[in-house]
Amino acid sequence: MALERYLIYFCVCTIVISTGVIFIDFAGGSSNEQTADATLEQQSQLPFSERKQVVQSNKNTTVISDHPGNRLIAFAPDGRLLYYNDTFDRYHDVDPIANGSSTVEVVGVEYLDLDTTRQFVQRINLTTGNSEIVYTHIVPRTGGPHRWHDVDRLGPHRLVVADIYRDSVFIVNTTTEERVYEWHAQDNYPLSGGGSWPSDWTHLNDVEALADGRIMISLRNQDQVIFIQPGEGLIEDWTLGAESEYSTLYEQHNPDYIPKERGGPAVIVADSQNNRVVEYQRTDNSWQRSWQWSDTEMQWPRDADRLPNGHTLISDSNSGRILEINESGDIVWKITGVSNYEAERLGTGDESSGGSSAATLDLASQGTRDAETSQFKSIVGLIKNFLRSILPAKVINAALIVIPSWMSPQSIGAVVSIILTGGFLSSLLLKRSRYEFQTPIIRQDE
Repeated sequence: MALERYLIYFCVCTIVISTGVIFIDFAGGSSNEQTADATLEQQSQLPFSERKQVVQSNKNTTVISDHPGNRLIAFAPDGRLLYYNDTFDRYHDVDPIANGSSTVEVVGVEYLDLDTTRQFVQRINLTTGNSEIVYTHIVPRTGGPHRWHDVDRLGPHRLVVADIYRDSVFIVNTTTEERVYEWHAQDNYPLSGGGSWPSDWTHLNDVEALADGRIMISLRNQDQVIFIQPGEGLIEDWTLGAESEYSTLYEQHNPDYIPKERGGPAVIVADSQNNRVVEYQRTDNSWQRSWQWSDTEMQWPRDADRLPNGHTLISDSNSGRILEINESGDIVWKITGVSNYEAERLGTGDESSGGSSAATLDLASQGTRDAETSQFKSIVGLIKNFLRSILPAKVINAALIVIPSWMSPQSIGAVVSIILTGGFLSSLLLKRSRYEFQTPIIRQDE
């Protein structure tokens, strides 16, 4: 009985301490005060000349589409907030108009009412704030994924659209709004595969128009990056990955194509559920892994761009980090505390269009979760590794995306501690109460 009493005291103290950790984190508002939501919103209200540096400086402007925060954010080279907009309900793809320009095109959505969603492509000058809607399309608002994630420009008046709602890709003339080409995933893939039909079958989340006329497409729920030729269809022998072949790709995001003249053909892609960034080189008519990178903190990355200087810009969504790593795999620049979907470094070309392949650059892979790179490498690290060992990656990443941005790894560990300790305490108290579960529930006599 004495042992049980001490165990109860221990459990109560653990829960109180864990609750205190969560409260301190909540009162602080963010694990990174400089990039906390309130700080960025406050800075956005000031004239640019009065804003302070909030992130590490860089030679170029960095633009971030924030999901699930639903903001478009840009940081100037000196680390000050350049642009901040939370007008619309979702922002995804961001593409620069031209090298050296401060104008971008962004894909977003606006919920017009409970039943209607407006998809749009908006052109924004990040310096002046001036903007114009380039293209819009209305779709029913559903509980499943229906918001476009990516659009790529084919010329002054044509866009290629990744239509996640209809599991298709189409090319549209923005002047006439005529769809001049359309490819449907159903033409080549069975409904029995992928996600549930019709709510989230392919989760078609990325499209890229290649210089040779082909279109590269990401089918997230089929774990594949595919290539189509408009007018001809799927080029089957170029497909990267296979459904449920998770060692290759596992629900990837934002693949970028590197052509032969820059050391390809190669594809660099955020291998999201595998918590890594990976590159595949086309060799002897097949795809071979040529590079990968991850660290202890990486959790559900959703974008990776190869820069002209050989560095790689990574959007690590569930860790709230934007990272720039050099050829040796070292982190040389980062932003923390900002939820993200995609990051774009202006002046370096669209996505990876200015970068070379890992094989050409002889990049160093980093595939192990090195404990020395972790900011919290003791108790929290043990908890994270334990959870990774018992829970599927999809479960962990789905939970992390809904966790409030102010929660640090300590708070997440405290929540886990409360749940586990609370369960143990309940079993102790139930045992001491002399109640037992039967049908019906009765109390034992003295």
